[in-house]
Amino acid sequence: MEGAPLDKACRNCRLISSGPICPNCKSSDLSDDWSGLLIVINPETSEIAKKLGIKVAGKYALHVR
Repeated sequence: MEGAPLDKACRNCRLISSGPICPNCKSSDLSDDWSGLLIVINPETSEIAKKLGIKVAGKYALHVR
């Protein structure tokens, strides 16, 4: 699955955003080459978020190149 042209995934935490800096981890190492999409609404109760170490709600890439 490809994202919208402006969506980039952080290579550090995999959060998908459209800005030049990741709003989650403040990294500038972003990639527009990512696949898979996971939307986390409530990371405190999500078993998948816990297994992946996600603590902030948002859109995440499953694989970032």
